[in-house]
Amino acid sequence: MRRIVRLAGVEILLVAFALPVIAQDATTSGKAAKPLMMARDADPDWEVVTIRLADPNDRVSHINIEGRRVMVEHEPVEAILKFAYGVQDSQIVGGPEWMKTERWDVSGVPDAADKPNLPQLQSMMRKLLTERFGLKLHREQREMPVFALMVAKGGPKMEESTGNPDAGPSSDGVVSNGIETHQYTNASMPDLALMLTIYGDRPIVDQTGLLGRYSFQLRWTHDETQTTAPDAPPGLFTAMQEQIGLKLKPMRAPADVLVVDAVERPSAN
Repeated sequence: MRRIVRLAGVEILLVAFALPVIAQDATTSGKAAKPLMMARDADPDWEVVTIRLADPNDRVSHINIEGRRVMVEHEPVEAILKFAYGVQDSQIVGGPEWMKTERWDVSGVPDAADKPNLPQLQSMMRKLLTERFGLKLHREQREMPVFALMVAKGGPKMEESTGNPDAGPSSDGVVSNGIETHQYTNASMPDLALMLTIYGDRPIVDQTGLLGRYSFQLRWTHDETQTTAPDAPPGLFTAMQEQIGLKLKPMRAPADVLVVDAVERPSAN
């Protein structure tokens, strides 16, 4: 059994699409206290951060949080950019070739005592790209292949969350014998669209019209050729319709594109 890695309860399994992985706390075990999460409206920056070229012999690529320390290991700028803005390859235009090929290690802590949630970590990465890599970009809307997240026939089958409305989304999941099981809590539809983006090669555009936050379980077979379970659930598309009353419909639609105007190798630490 392989446990899905999480940040603040939000699962971000990005390794399958060459994006960074966010790992669980590795320093909190036994009686050690876990860092408190930052207030949801906090906007953290880096208190201190170091950047260096990664060891070319390193084959482990991920984003990892240990306590308050945030680390990027063996990732190219393009991968950090995709994580920071929640986009696919097709949504990045321009930029030099080294942005894709040169890999970097980053280590630092936020300028607050607590631990960032997923949006706050993404914000920190955007600031890192701007302040240290000199990234300048602008957004455009371009029509491209997308998946539209929509309500399926029969309506949604999810319970509205009854917890703290200011709390962030959470997800806990496992992968076993090719089957993925996720328990989502307090998730909005944009949250779900972001989480599901990692399982495809297109942007996901929320067209559900649902404005609430929901709790539900989703269980699907990730790779039908890799499971021998006799009661294996269907693939993701069918599972979504049967279990939560949503569907992903392939179409062409306007989506955000990030046009890289400038980027440079980082300044000295």
